[in-house]
Amino acid sequence: MTHVRYVKLYKAEKARHLCELAEEFMLAGRRVLIIVQDENQGVTLDRFMWTWKKGAFIPHAYDNGAVDCLDEPVVIGTSERNPSGARILIMGKPCGLAFARQFDEVIDFAELYDQTLAEESRRRYAEFRGAGFELDVR
Repeated sequence: MTHVRYVKLYKAEKARHLCELAEEFMLAGRRVLIIVQDENQGVTLDRFMWTWKKGAFIPHAYDNGAVDCLDEPVVIGTSERNPSGARILIMGKPCGLAFARQFDEVIDFAELYDQTLAEESRRRYAEFRGAGFELDVR
């Protein structure tokens, strides 16, 4: 069964959390797929992963269709495809239930700093719960 963990965000710092989570799973030997909104966010996160923390290195690739990402422990993408066979999905943007079911663990964000985003998070939580996913809020 897919486990969905919600991370509460009280500030608009999702990129930092994406990197922290990717590093946590990568250091544990787990493959990670991060889905972001669009190409701009993908390129921005790709660059940010090189500089987000002094001394940190997260081997990763941005899946732009032109790069082979099969061996990378962390892949950043914009579409619901899993080129590296990752078992961890970090949702920088909402993904469909059918896609999320393909993973052992899914990370979603409760963006509490913005009322509209918080409502969207609650809606997704209810959808995951209604679909039988195992849920955890931190």
